[in-house]
Amino acid sequence: MITTFLYFLIVLNSDFAGYPDRINIVIPLFNDWQALGLLLERIRSVCEPGLVRRMVFLIVDDCSVMNGETLPVGIGQSLSVLRLFRNVGHQKAIAIGLSYLASLPEQYPTIVMDSDGEDRPEDIAKLLETGLNQPNSIVFAHRSKRHESFLFRAFYELYKTVFRLLTGKVITFGNFSYVPAQQLPRLTHVSEIWNNYPGGVIRSRLPYTAVPLERGPRLAGESKMNFVSLVMHGLSAVSVLIDTTAVRLVLFCVMMVAVSLLGIGVVVTLRLFTDTAVPGWASYLVFSFLIVILQAFLISLLLVFIVLSYRTQPQFIPARQFQDFVERVDQVY
Repeated sequence: MITTFLYFLIVLNSDFAGYPDRINIVIPLFNDWQALGLLLERIRSVCEPGLVRRMVFLIVDDCSVMNGETLPVGIGQSLSVLRLFRNVGHQKAIAIGLSYLASLPEQYPTIVMDSDGEDRPEDIAKLLETGLNQPNSIVFAHRSKRHESFLFRAFYELYKTVFRLLTGKVITFGNFSYVPAQQLPRLTHVSEIWNNYPGGVIRSRLPYTAVPLERGPRLAGESKMNFVSLVMHGLSAVSVLIDTTAVRLVLFCVMMVAVSLLGIGVVVTLRLFTDTAVPGWASYLVFSFLIVILQAFLISLLLVFIVLSYRTQPQFIPARQFQDFVERVDQVY
């Protein structure tokens, strides 16, 4: 009987022999207490017990206006709620949560996931497995299938296309990710994660990869991501790579100037060396091309000043300044 029990215990933990004793789970939250409770219950039901026992949950309460519901207990090693003084938004809440963990005496591998259940708990093991195979890389979940409306998916594809045109980078992932313990302090010293976590990782030049994972349905409540939120999220991601974006826009302006000069040359040639004679057409076209040249010059000048101002201003370092936003840490269990 004892031999059977020991054999069962060894088999139960064999798949997680290479895992650390503690795995942090950072979950930013704003009013989604019901979904969070369902998410924790789902983690307990779908994840292997040997994995669940290693989990340490950190809920970053982004100054919720609703009182937190009673959360299930006994899931993982512990659950703490990091209370913020004010609402800072999803991306900054993630940066604060990661910075808090990086400030602790010891660092452990960390999973970042949303509270609504769209980041499926059963995929945590896949992220961890990929992270163990690539120990220095941050691992993101690449969304192979989504459950949003057609209009939302269409705008999201447009966002990815515009992001690639402006930055030269491909972004096919969101916040659901795995951060190795040794990369956590480095990541929290990247100022750009304050505005956009995935974009900040791209900007940091830390190694990262992505695994295709399906996005799950929301467990409770309604999504707060609307068209305006999506546009703001896209702009924040582009702003992280402002240097590259500015260079590409300047090159586009140079192309517009070149095309306008070519157009002026064609108009002058047609006006002086052909019999085309429509009163005022030549001066009208030349004046239009000159306006395009002036606008391209002013846009280029503005972009240069923006980049220079960005480079000279002191950067916000989450690892050093996150304490200004933390009210307290509540230990639930």
